Amino acid sequence: MMHRIIKSQDRLFDLMRDPRAKEAALDAPTAMNFDALNASEYALLVTFRRSGEPVPTPVWFGLRGGRAYVRTLIDAGKVKRLRREPRVLLAPCTVRGTPTGPVAEGIARILGGEEDHVAESALDRHYGWRRRVYEGIGTRLGVQTVYLEIAPEPSSAEDR
Repeated sequence: MMHRIIKSQDRLFDLMRDPRAKEAALDAPTAMNFDALNASEYALLVTFRRSGEPVPTPVWFGLRGGRAYVRTLIDAGKVKRLRREPRVLLAPCTVRGTPTGPVAEGIARILGGEEDHVAESALDRHYGWRRRVYEGIGTRLGVQTVYLEIAPEPSSAEDR
């Protein structure tokens, strides 16, 4: 039940998304790493449909060791798309997805089990108690999530 409510909330956020998020997803990456995210509250995570169409989503994130970490619903569209195409774009943005900095290309993977603590500590370090409260409620209500790890793809920006 709660999982369906969270999915409905995600659809509402999709409707509120800034159209410039999609425009940024069509731009070529200009950054070689995720340093621009250091001062940002949100990251614009762009995944790709089978057709190649970009799907931008503002997400909470954490940084550690040059990699970005995200927690999301286990059955989120971005997870399904990443299983097929791990290439992503990542840029700092506002809560509505308005880009606020350079875009970097990365490779994402779904973490499992023993690696989750690395992602959780990166997210906790970035958001602290606010996120612990938000995520704690979902966890207690049985919302199933996974962690994503995104590594920068430096060769893509060097080739441009």
